[in-house]
Amino acid sequence: MDDNQKKELFSKAFVKALAAQSGLRSAEPDVDDDSIDVIIRGRGYPTGIRNPQIDVQLKCTANDEGDEDFLKFSLSLKNYNDLRGEDVLCPRYLFVLVVPPNCEDWLVHQSTSSIIKHCCYWFSLRSMPVVKNNTSVTLSIPRSQRLTSKSMIYLMNVANTREVA
Repeated sequence: MDDNQKKELFSKAFVKALAAQSGLRSAEPDVDDDSIDVIIRGRGYPTGIRNPQIDVQLKCTANDEGDEDFLKFSLSLKNYNDLRGEDVLCPRYLFVLVVPPNCEDWLVHQSTSSIIKHCCYWFSLRSMPVVKNNTSVTLSIPRSQRLTSKSMIYLMNVANTREVA
């Protein structure tokens, strides 16, 4: 298996583990023609949308570029356009998992625990503008938008109330 395939599987496993920890359901679309890799669903919310959902495009990179405040990430124009805009039923997010360059360092096994390295970040492209680039767009993703079980629940609450994250 090449490194890109490993990254794809690792990012899916990471997000599904967070969803499980958060009490949310996750699924994969049968076909990825709309830049959606994972669907995350809530259930039984007492107000707002009863079963809110967010759609997620996953990326995994060993290139931790940018500075301490922002991760710089190049996204294909197709993914950018599929994720942006307000004319979608469910909120769409980009999740970028940053891993160490060596695959052996992604997951550290200890006698009483396993540690996933490094961090995952979430980003909404909902109100991003149309761009004239032909191939990709470089995004500045705030490092404060770390994907954790708490932030995943926040994103689901945003979907529940139809607010904008």
